[in-house]
Amino acid sequence: MKVDGAIGFSPAGAGQSAKAVEELGYDGAWSAETGHDPFLSLAIASQATEHLELGTAIAVAFARNPMTLALTANDLQELSQGRFILGLGSQIKPHITKRYSMEWSHPAPRMREMLLAIRAIWDCWANGTKLDFRGDFYTHTLMTPFFSPGPNKYGNPKIVLAAVGELMTEVAGEAGDGMIVHGFTTERYLREVTMPALERGAARAGKTRKDLTVSYPGFVVAGEGEQFETAKTAVKRQIAFYGSTPAYRPVLELHGWGELGDELNAMSKRGEWEAMGERITDEMLDAFAIVADLDDVPAQVGQRFGDLVDRFSFYAPYKMEEGRWPEVLAGFKRI
Repeated sequence: MKVDGAIGFSPAGAGQSAKAVEELGYDGAWSAETGHDPFLSLAIASQATEHLELGTAIAVAFARNPMTLALTANDLQELSQGRFILGLGSQIKPHITKRYSMEWSHPAPRMREMLLAIRAIWDCWANGTKLDFRGDFYTHTLMTPFFSPGPNKYGNPKIVLAAVGELMTEVAGEAGDGMIVHGFTTERYLREVTMPALERGAARAGKTRKDLTVSYPGFVVAGEGEQFETAKTAVKRQIAFYGSTPAYRPVLELHGWGELGDELNAMSKRGEWEAMGERITDEMLDAFAIVADLDDVPAQVGQRFGDLVDRFSFYAPYKMEEGRWPEVLAGFKRI
C-alpha cells in the first residue's frame, strides 16, 4: 500500500509543500480543486520534486471538456516526467450549473464518454490516428498538426475517477485506470458495494481488479487528551457535512442510518453546522474513521483496508502537532 500526502492549496507554496512531502517519504501527493486551480499547483510541484507521484484529487471534470483536460494532463505528464495522475470527479449539479455555469445531465454516462473522448484525443496525438469521436455529449472531429503536441515520451497519464454511487464506480472500472474512494465511505460499503461495482465495470472492458488502482483518503481520529477530542469533533462535523448530501445517502442506508441523511440535509439548509456534527454517534464515527492511537493507525488501516486499497492518505480535518504525521508514515513503512 502506497501512502500519499497533500500539497498546499495555494500555488504560491506548492513547490515547497511538495518538496517537504517528498522528503518525508510519501509516495505521492494530491492537489484538490477548492479555492485554487489544482493543475497549476501540480505544475509547480513537478519542478520541485524528483520521484513523488502527483495527482488531482479531484479536478472538477464537468467544469471542463475532454480537449482541455487532455491537453492539461498531457502537459503535466511531460512536466513531471511521467509522474502525473489525472483524478477527476463530477461534483454535484448545483455546483456545475450555478458555480460553473456548465451543463449537467446523466453524470455517469457523461463521465464515461468524457474519459473515452480524452483517450481518443491522446490516441490521435500519440499515433496520428484521425480524431473522430462522436458521442451523445461530446464531439471531437478536428485536429490539425498545428494544434497537436505529438506523442508524449512518458506515455499517457493514468485517469482515476472519484465515485460513491454504483454507476459512477462502474465507469471508473470500465473507462478509468482506477478510482478515488470518497472519504464518506465505510469498510462495509467498500466491500459490499464499491468493489463489486468497480469489478463489474472492469469486466466490461476486459480488465480485472489487478489492472486498477484504488486510492482512499480515510478519516483518521488520533491524538492525545484535548487534541483527541478536537479531532473527534472535527471529523464528526465533516462526516455530518457529507451525510447531508442526498447523493451520498446510500452509504448511510446500508447501515440503517438513511433517515439521518434526511435530518442532516434539513439541518444544513438551516445552517446548523455544529449541531449536525453532534448527530454523529461514536458508533458511526468508528464506521467511517480510523479511531486509534497514532502508533496504531498503520495497523488499523492494514487490517481494515489492506486487501482493498492500493493507496491511502490521511483525511484529518484538524491540526495535528507538527511532526506527528511522519511518525504514522514511518509506521506504514515498518509494516
